[in-house]
Amino acid sequence: MKAQQILIAGPYRSGTDGDPQRIAANLARLEQAALAVYQRGHVPVIGEWLALPLAAAAGSTQVGDAVSEAFLYPVAHRLIAQCQAVYRIEGASVGADNDVRLANEWGLTVYRHLEEIPSVQA
Repeated sequence: MKAQQILIAGPYRSGTDGDPQRIAANLARLEQAALAVYQRGHVPVIGEWLALPLAAAAGSTQVGDAVSEAFLYPVAHRLIAQCQAVYRIEGASVGADNDVRLANEWGLTVYRHLEEIPSVQA
């Protein structure tokens, strides 16, 4: 098997009530999942890695403002279109559930457990 580009989908703002520390903790969970996917020989991506800098460049001053909202989901959807799979980590998230819905519609593989992701030689 060839290395896949895999979107990591999970809670970012969900369950945080806008608390920056809780948002950061969610991002850290996404990044730990990305590290595990990388260690299996794949190329992990997280939508926020692209969306947040773009939103900031467009004038966003905080997560959840109108400018950031114009980027967060649309960037993730464009990114999914470039991926071969989505890895949905645990945690309630309407956005992540929507990422999975799109992946299914587009015929991409959806992994729900790290062990499902095959290891490949990098």
